[in-house]
Amino acid sequence: MVRLGVNIDHVATIRQARGEEYPSIVAAARTCFMNGADQITIHLREDRRHIQDTDVSAVKLVTREFSLPLNLEMGCSDEIIKVAIESAPDWVCLVPENRQERTTEGGLNLLDKMNFARVKDAIKQLKSGLPNLKISLFIESNPDILKQVKELSAPAVSAVEIHTGDYARAFLNEDDLQPFFASYTRSREMVKEMRLGFHAGHGLTYESTLALLKKGFFEEFNIGHWIISESIFQGLGSVVKKLKEAINANANTNARG
Repeated sequence: MVRLGVNIDHVATIRQARGEEYPSIVAAARTCFMNGADQITIHLREDRRHIQDTDVSAVKLVTREFSLPLNLEMGCSDEIIKVAIESAPDWVCLVPENRQERTTEGGLNLLDKMNFARVKDAIKQLKSGLPNLKISLFIESNPDILKQVKELSAPAVSAVEIHTGDYARAFLNEDDLQPFFASYTRSREMVKEMRLGFHAGHGLTYESTLALLKKGFFEEFNIGHWIISESIFQGLGSVVKKLKEAINANANTNARG
C-alpha cells in the first residue's frame, strides 16, 4: 500500500492571518481521515508561522480517534524537541529550517559536520524521551548524503523523505524528468539496502504525484500546499479522496505489473 500523508499546515496559515479560531485544524484533520488520508502531517516551526503548540496536541487526539499516525515535521532545536516529546507523535520528520524562507528550501545538509552533529543529537534526545518514536530525515536524493544517513540509520532512523521540490518545479515547467527518475532509482536502491522507508514530499501536485506513482519509487507521499489550495475550488474532502483513489489505483497497477 502506498500511503498518503496530508499536511494541513496551511489551514493554520489561513487562521493565523486573521488571528481567528477558524478554520479549524481539528476539523481539517478529521475531514482528511474521513476521506482516505493515511496520516496527518504538521510542521511546528520555531517562528510558529502556522501550526501552534496547542495544535500538536489537538491533532494528536484526532489521530488517536482514527487510530492513524501523526507525523510531526520539525527542526532540531531543543525547544521543539521538548514539545515533540511532550506531545508524543507517531513519527517525527527532521527538516532544515531557516526563518527567512517562504517554505522548506531543501533537505538536511548532512555533509556539513555541524549539521550532522545537530541531527545526531536531536535523534538521541528524541529517542531518549520517546523510545518507540519513528524518525525520518528530509533529505535530497544524493548518494553522498545517503551515505551519511547510514551513519544514523536503524534503529535510530526508520525512513528518509526525499525533497521533491526541484522535481515538482521541473514537472510544472515541462522539463526533462529523466534525471530525477534516475536519481530516485539510485536512492531507492541505497535506502532499501539500509532497510529504511522511502518517502517523498514537497511541492507535489496531483499530476506530478501520478508521474511518480507510475514509477513505483515511493511508499509514502506527504502533500500539503496543493491539497489545501485545490480545496478552495473542490473542497478538502473531495481533493483528498480523489488523490487517495488515484494513489490506490496506480499502486494496484504497479503491483499487478
